[in-house]
Amino acid sequence: MRVLVTGGAGFIGSAVCRRLVRETRWRVLNLDALTYAASLSSLADIEGDENYSFVKGDICDRALLDKVFAEFAPDAVMHLAAESHVDRSITGSAAFVQTNIVGTHTLLEAAVRYWDALKDPAAKQRFRFLHVSTDEVYGSLGEEGLFTETTAYDPRSPYSASKAASDHLASAWHHTFGLPVLISNCSNNYGPYQFPEKLIPTMILKALAGEPLPVYGDGGNVRDWLYVGDHAAALELIVAKGRVGETYNVGGRNEKKNIEVVNAILDLVDELAPNRNAPRSEIQYVKDRPGHDRRYAIDCTKLETELGWRAEENFATGIRKTVQWYLARRDWWGPLLSGDFKGQRLGLRS
Repeated sequence: MRVLVTGGAGFIGSAVCRRLVRETRWRVLNLDALTYAASLSSLADIEGDENYSFVKGDICDRALLDKVFAEFAPDAVMHLAAESHVDRSITGSAAFVQTNIVGTHTLLEAAVRYWDALKDPAAKQRFRFLHVSTDEVYGSLGEEGLFTETTAYDPRSPYSASKAASDHLASAWHHTFGLPVLISNCSNNYGPYQFPEKLIPTMILKALAGEPLPVYGDGGNVRDWLYVGDHAAALELIVAKGRVGETYNVGGRNEKKNIEVVNAILDLVDELAPNRNAPRSEIQYVKDRPGHDRRYAIDCTKLETELGWRAEENFATGIRKTVQWYLARRDWWGPLLSGDFKGQRLGLRS
């Protein structure tokens, strides 16, 4: 397999690239614009591997996309390039519309042109376009229930609205033009190499630094936590064995309140870094995020039964691995805090 991965220097994208190159030995071309949350150091383990190559570029650049398709001749596209932080979408929605909607449209147009022009019937038959999305497109759940692949879309933030739009574009390009599209919608990812603006790395690094720990609202918002390595394994299965035109939900079956996540992190920091003091008194309940969805939870039965996927990590094992990684890899996250982002609160409009 020759796979074009967009956004492969990001958190989930780099996990996908590392997995495909090291474990499947597929040929991978990583196309990434290297925006603030991307880091080529996340790919140091596979840099120089004969099955891995990198091109810096924007998915909104149609001429570049046509060149990449023509020269690399992929058997599949795994589209992960996206603006993904809800807080940033509140104060800067234009970038989300540009990358997530315009960029996806541009990529679909380039892909369908390439696919239409394939002369080899076998190559045309095996081509796949996997559009990677989020459970946030479904909106917010009450105290009970799970998101399934047939849950109606109800996005509540500029980020989730832009991803919902891109999902609809991908589906339309399948139904109208025949492009062999698959869509995945995942729950909240966590693990190594996640940019420090997200909840789990934020709390780990602030606990290590002895800084206040900001928890939105009452801390009762619930998320289904998915270890990034399990997600990468699911995406590999979906692009290789998934049914064209179908959507697959990917979840960890690990529902936790945000405050439970914070306390688990503090317990681990206390255990694994005993020279650090991470007192519960540093938890500060702060003004909630505007439009903060209350609860997400994924039903991934379809993925499990059709493709045989199983998450290897539960929350206890995954969060331990994650805290251990951040304790050991200051060399990775330290430079990221030397730029414009230094752990400050994002997403509050003046």
